[in-house]
Amino acid sequence: MLILAGLMVVFSLAACGAKSQQSVVKDLDGKLSGLKSYKAKAKMTLEMGTEPQVYDVEIWHKDPSFYRVNLKNAKKDQSQMILRNKEGVFVLTPALNKSFKFQSNWPQNSSQAYLYESLVQDILEDKEAKFSATKEHYVFETKTRYQNNKMLPLQEITLDKKSLAPVSVKVMDSDRKALVKVEFSNVKFGAEFDNNAFDMKKNLAASQLEVPVMGEAKGDKKEFSVKYPLAELPGVTLKGEKEMKTEDGKRMVLTYEGKDKSFTIIQEKTDVMPTSASPISVNGEPVDLGFTIGSMTGNSIKWTHDGVDYTLASTNLTPEEMEMVAESVQADAVK
Repeated sequence: MLILAGLMVVFSLAACGAKSQQSVVKDLDGKLSGLKSYKAKAKMTLEMGTEPQVYDVEIWHKDPSFYRVNLKNAKKDQSQMILRNKEGVFVLTPALNKSFKFQSNWPQNSSQAYLYESLVQDILEDKEAKFSATKEHYVFETKTRYQNNKMLPLQEITLDKKSLAPVSVKVMDSDRKALVKVEFSNVKFGAEFDNNAFDMKKNLAASQLEVPVMGEAKGDKKEFSVKYPLAELPGVTLKGEKEMKTEDGKRMVLTYEGKDKSFTIIQEKTDVMPTSASPISVNGEPVDLGFTIGSMTGNSIKWTHDGVDYTLASTNLTPEEMEMVAESVQADAVK
């Protein structure tokens, strides 16, 4: 009888020590309210192309709205940075010496798998979020808040029990297949920054030390591998491929047509901007395609990847469909 009573006491104490979902959510709300700054590193793996793409991500945030997100594909020696400071939102491509300036409220109002405060906001806003706990972690399954991409409706967010720091994120499709995975490391809350840590010119110059500006030798622009979208829209097929000669090489135009949907993809080698170039103002919203950051307007998405400029244009695709097609333009041959 004494043994049974003892077991009941141990069980009762264990139960008292386990935090409820409501309690953890309250703690996260408090953590978010008091969050002034952080630095984090992460590995992001994309499973949306013909083979996995792996990126090293470095994230800086300073309250209230300064951001620096550096994405680097070490395998292909490519780098891109999203920067937000008091002057606006910038997308920097060091290898091309290019900087684009957006008038945008990024990253607000949409999920961002590599931003801690965005993940916490996803948890706070989803009143139907699922919750579980392990010995070291809290795990939430929530809806995503992507504005245009309804193809990734779910995510699994794992947090450290002691610090509530992010451990990993899996962004899943409707079949619960993880297409985006983010694994965090070296998360430091309360990080300190230099006064010019979020300065556009300083960051562009510093990035070019890691990823040198591409050369402009003759012949560099003439050849590139044409990419085709893997995403399929019902009844839409490739109707034409046209190669056009330009002063700097070639321009490829792919035309896709269907009964109700159609679009065009233009591809050509990009220009390396002169060192003195000013940021290019963009009338559009930055859109995260996973492997790069593009610009979306009402009827087009433009992006640069691996030294090639891409334009996807359509008068009858939804923003969601345009983003889905753009994300899938990674294949060397029609599949």
